Amino acid sequence: MGANTPSTTAGLLICEHCDTVYRRRPLSRGEVACCERCHNILERHARLGPDQLLALTFTAMVVFVQANIWPIVTLELNGRPSSATLWGTIVTMWQQHAEVVAVLAALTLFFFPMAKMLLFGWVFWFARRGERGPGFRSAMIVLHYLGPWTMSEVFVLGAMVAIVKARVYFHVVPDPGIFAYGALMLLITVFGTVDLRQLWDVTRERSR
Repeated sequence: MGANTPSTTAGLLICEHCDTVYRRRPLSRGEVACCERCHNILERHARLGPDQLLALTFTAMVVFVQANIWPIVTLELNGRPSSATLWGTIVTMWQQHAEVVAVLAALTLFFFPMAKMLLFGWVFWFARRGERGPGFRSAMIVLHYLGPWTMSEVFVLGAMVAIVKARVYFHVVPDPGIFAYGALMLLITVFGTVDLRQLWDVTRERSR
């Protein structure tokens, strides 16, 4: 099944990995449907509806803005403090001729997460009314491919390791930005458990 093709039809559930077809039944809370042939997960019980997911998306957007505005860490040496934000660090890497690392950091920590949250907000805004917004199919394709490229959790873990190691040479003070990124990491983890394919079943084409 392609990323732009729903893996569910009326009353049927199709495994994306081996194309085995199953008759679908509603899942109870906590239940997970697995393929008997290849043992991959077919579907999870949807604990969060479009309204709750839209609220989480708005929360993630607010946290995302805070994480990019607030300093991440303050280093102090000989009484001279120096604070760093994400974009300040990216610009410094670019100026130090680490262009590839700077571009990757900007894409995976800013542009990809921002695009993902905007698309989430778009599809959930219409899904709460049971409709598919304009460009719904394209948005679902982009969300499918953006999934592995939002690396806030990698950044948070790397920053924590760097803070611990930097304490040997500097007085290090974690700033609100790193905590905002930690909260964003948790929200992205929640979104990672959501099966977006179910939006095909709970929405319909908009009436013109």
